[in-house]
Amino acid sequence: LILTSFKTQVQVMSKTPTWIFMPTLMNYSTVLLEQGFLRYMTNSLIVGLISTVLTLVVGGCASYALVRFDFVGKGTISLGTLLLRMIPPAVLVVPIYVLWTFFGLADTLLGLILIYVGLNLPFTIWVLISFISDIPLELEEAAVVDGCGPWRIFFRIILPLIKPGLAAAAIFTFRISWNEYILALVLTNRMTRTLPVAT
Repeated sequence: LILTSFKTQVQVMSKTPTWIFMPTLMNYSTVLLEQGFLRYMTNSLIVGLISTVLTLVVGGCASYALVRFDFVGKGTISLGTLLLRMIPPAVLVVPIYVLWTFFGLADTLLGLILIYVGLNLPFTIWVLISFISDIPLELEEAAVVDGCGPWRIFFRIILPLIKPGLAAAAIFTFRISWNEYILALVLTNRMTRTLPVAT
């Protein structure tokens, strides 16, 4: 692959492989400078990083609430997030396109970020629920005795203890946001296109 990247198109397509040839950087200049590779890669990085951060923030808070607090509809919300994960993204393309066009989010990076947050949130919630469930409740009770409120408990005790879960969820979320093709194809234009669609 590395040798092929330095060959001309004629050398790549020839029936007999050439091992000794004059290398050229024309392929790299074409991809990087003429075909908008850097713009598409920047779009992918923006969408991937922001959607990952938003998914971790919302998913962390939601999973903590589902594990530690009792409220009406807790079981329904837990089951609903699991069922949302079972919907394939291809089914959502047309309804999402219609909604995003109505709200002016079609052909924007923000629209794509919101979709990826929605797609990755169920997985993140369920991963973090399992990590938070393993944390003994006595740690939080001791923090309450020391005068900590719910937010301080969450940030000072829970988050440091679920770092492995956050890392796993972040890797998964970023990978899905980076590689997703169908929604990015429909919801972006030439300027907001991501790298999988552009290549």
